[in-house]
Amino acid sequence: MTAEALEKEKKQLAKEYKELLKISYRTLSRDDKKLIRSAFDVAVDAHKDQRRKSGEAYVFHPIAVAKIVASEIGLDATSIAAALLHDVVEDTQYTLADLEQLFGETVARIVDGLTKISNMPYDGDVSLQAENFRKMLLTLNEDIRVIIIKIADRLHNMQTMDSMPEHKQVKIASETLYIYAPMAHRIGLYNIKTELEDLGLKYTEPDVYKDILSKIKESKEEQDEYIDIFSKIIKDSLDAEALEYTIKGRPKSIFSIRRKMLAQNVTFDEVYDKFAVRIIYKSKTLDEEKFIAWKIYSIVTDHFRPNPIRLRDWISSPKSTGYEALHITVMGPKGRWVEVQIRSERMNEIAEKGYAAHFKYKNKSSDDGGLENWLNKLQDTLENQDISAVDFVEEFKLNLYAKEIFIFTPKGDLYSLPKGATALDFAFHIHTEIGLHTRGTKVNGKLVPLSHELKSGDQVEIITSEKSTPTNNWLNYATTGRARSKIKSSLKEERKEIAAEGKVVLTRKLKSLKITLDEKTINQLVNYFKLKTSQDLFYRVGAGIIDNPKLKDFASSRSNALVSFFKNRMRKPGNQEEINKDEITEKYDQLVFGKEEDKLDYKMANCCNAIPGDDVFGFLTVNDGIKVHKQNCPNAIQLQSNYSYRIMPAKWIDSTQREFKAELRITGIDAVGLVNDVTKVVSNNLHIDMKSVHFDSNDGVFTGKIVVVVKNKNILNNLVENIKKINGIDKVTRV
Repeated sequence: MTAEALEKEKKQLAKEYKELLKISYRTLSRDDKKLIRSAFDVAVDAHKDQRRKSGEAYVFHPIAVAKIVASEIGLDATSIAAALLHDVVEDTQYTLADLEQLFGETVARIVDGLTKISNMPYDGDVSLQAENFRKMLLTLNEDIRVIIIKIADRLHNMQTMDSMPEHKQVKIASETLYIYAPMAHRIGLYNIKTELEDLGLKYTEPDVYKDILSKIKESKEEQDEYIDIFSKIIKDSLDAEALEYTIKGRPKSIFSIRRKMLAQNVTFDEVYDKFAVRIIYKSKTLDEEKFIAWKIYSIVTDHFRPNPIRLRDWISSPKSTGYEALHITVMGPKGRWVEVQIRSERMNEIAEKGYAAHFKYKNKSSDDGGLENWLNKLQDTLENQDISAVDFVEEFKLNLYAKEIFIFTPKGDLYSLPKGATALDFAFHIHTEIGLHTRGTKVNGKLVPLSHELKSGDQVEIITSEKSTPTNNWLNYATTGRARSKIKSSLKEERKEIAAEGKVVLTRKLKSLKITLDEKTINQLVNYFKLKTSQDLFYRVGAGIIDNPKLKDFASSRSNALVSFFKNRMRKPGNQEEINKDEITEKYDQLVFGKEEDKLDYKMANCCNAIPGDDVFGFLTVNDGIKVHKQNCPNAIQLQSNYSYRIMPAKWIDSTQREFKAELRITGIDAVGLVNDVTKVVSNNLHIDMKSVHFDSNDGVFTGKIVVVVKNKNILNNLVENIKKINGIDKVTRV
């Protein structure tokens, strides 16, 4: 590097340091500034010879992470110092002992936690990756700052990922959507969660992201104008009450617009609430805060009619993330639904800074138990070694994004649970022992099934019995991670006990057949009964599934067991030769895989039903070869995050050989001859074969379902466009 470039870099570093102190959310003491300065100097020295892929000095990355921690998240000086040093132990000559000597035990512990997370391998076995997530989450209870700084680190990596190869971008973005964005949501970092989701979409579905982004930019002027009209209508009434407030418009995130488009099967223009209006008011005391919120609610609803089923009161019952606000949806000007969020400045800080603002207001606030309660429950699940890591991560995710409902006990105590929770979930929420011995449940005084879905405001009574224990069916009744993990753990314990008895029984029964139970015999039995493990074998004997006649059959065939086992193994390659060669050739003309564009055998995944022309990828399954999924398949994010080493890029080439089935849903206004018009459009196209057609008419509105066979997506798209042109057709969507 030239002397001029080095001088420029030095000036930039000095500027970054000053900015870091200036933008800090906390008030920094002289000691705080001293700590941050020391950490800054060590980071600059440690990373002096390192560069990022983009070419800039590596030290700018920890500085950027520290700035996110200082301003956007608002943590203390200790966290800012730890963020500056987060890569030092992993990438440089400095050791943990050096950091402890220089900065004390707390900074060293946080950096150690961050180093452990960074050292988790990206590729390899999914259960290893899941186990790594479990270890990462264990650091939450050691010091929650570890995971918050990790989220800031991930945010900066996502912001600067353009210079990475595409496969790494997809891997990191999928992992971000799978675990880091939900985690940021749970800790209450809503702004960061939104940015992580949008950046995740940018790399997993770039075309969709660009399309929605350009449409948001196009409609921004119109949106600003609408917010001005809305504000002017209520301004005079708010001013008359001598309130100090600001009104802002907040566009919905690209990710949430995309989610809404998919969930409701609508286009961008049909998403009606693409932005929210936020009223942030000043309040001198906590006592008057709630009073002012309801006063503003009253003023807004005097001018605009509210949607009665869309009131969300998180002031009386804050979310367990600490979030407080009043949300109302009102019918605004031009007949549009508008979400209005009413928050005090304190509530707004908690919504934007999450944990840090909570900490700031902790002494003044009457209740800050939400996060601590959640962390304690999480620790409980983490320490349960019986649940597999993959199950744990899946079930942990269930509770990350869940909306909340509020449930009362018979004594009037209030509990919050994820939306969709059942009566059985509530039993486990109260206490594990109550859950495990649940015999029945009453909701609002009436006896209901364990699977009964609870609604906010329900009063729930749990009836217990010492004799009641979980059954396999309970897994169908429970939705929360806590309940499911406890049920699985209990079932496994019961299974172990039955297996232990089964082993004793099997030894006795084989002895009477003059067979000794040793490792060789166990392997023969496992193969004979087509099982996976010896535990499965002992359990089936203990449960009476493998009985005396079956064991006698095994004894008589025992001499040939090994021979037939090897015959079966040897027969497998022969079976492959029996596959229809024409069928494979036909498939070979459809898709190519990887950079070399190899032609391989594959199957279509049932979950998303891709057809030629769709953006797809290949997934190498354990037993079923390559399965092809659409890029926007509901399972894509999970597969790309957890099994990136099994993902194969795929693209369509000549797709004239094979035909694919597609189902179209049609809605519109019923008219004479409409069905005839639709079927005529389909049958006039030589490249389309209509397999089935079904139309229903109900009070002037009709819905239709057509199943067609097409050669590729372009033909299907043309058909959709032609059907849309028919007078009276409202919507045509592919199922």
